[in-house]
Amino acid sequence: MNTLKNNLISASLFIQLTLSLVFYFADTAAFAQQRIVINTGFSHPISNDAQTGFGDKVLGEAFRRIGYKLETVRLPAERALINANKGLDDGDLLRINGLQKKYPNLIQVPEKIMDMDVVLFAKNLKSFKVRGWNSIGSHSVSIITGWKVFEINLNKKANLIKTDNVEQMFTMLKKNRADFVGYERWAGLGYLKKSRITDIKLLEPPLMSTPLYTYLHKKHQKLVPLLAAKIKNMKHDGTIEKMFNEILKPLIP
Repeated sequence: MNTLKNNLISASLFIQLTLSLVFYFADTAAFAQQRIVINTGFSHPISNDAQTGFGDKVLGEAFRRIGYKLETVRLPAERALINANKGLDDGDLLRINGLQKKYPNLIQVPEKIMDMDVVLFAKNLKSFKVRGWNSIGSHSVSIITGWKVFEINLNKKANLIKTDNVEQMFTMLKKNRADFVGYERWAGLGYLKKSRITDIKLLEPPLMSTPLYTYLHKKHQKLVPLLAAKIKNMKHDGTIEKMFNEILKPLIP
């Protein structure tokens, strides 16, 4: 009788263990399917490896609300677009409006994440009066390759010096090899603060202000309206404003 009872207990434990393993691997597979990788040409304070940049936090929370875990990876700006369009990554974190015309495999999420102020930074021309794109004239502007807003608007108007990353871009300015750096307001201020650079000035007003959107590869088409709705909700419930106050506002000179 005791042998039968022991066998039943052993069988019960075996079944419980088997079911636990089945559920564990099922949960693990489900979790893996929830992971989504978005690339970006932005660096601190918009995106970083710790996933604590403004773009990381906003989009990460939006994806969390639809059941996905976001991972952002930083790539050269041009490569980021190419990889997203090919589906090597799941999308691009922040881009200007209308890039789907050139990158047809990308779908623009129709709710903006933030507004981008396109600005100039100067070392020797700190009193320069910014009056739109045409005011730059024949000056030299250091930019990161793949920043379409500069490539489009300054084509044949200024001497564009293309670099691979933010460090190279500002090095051209520091070494007097460019008159200006053309960049996004917060990314530029974040770099100057992080690098403790005090002799480079942000020029006002911006060359232009434009909304930035997330783009997803077409394989994630069903997520586009869901993500847009959550971003909109986050604007209404104060989540995005709170993130702005914590991450970007302290960078204001």
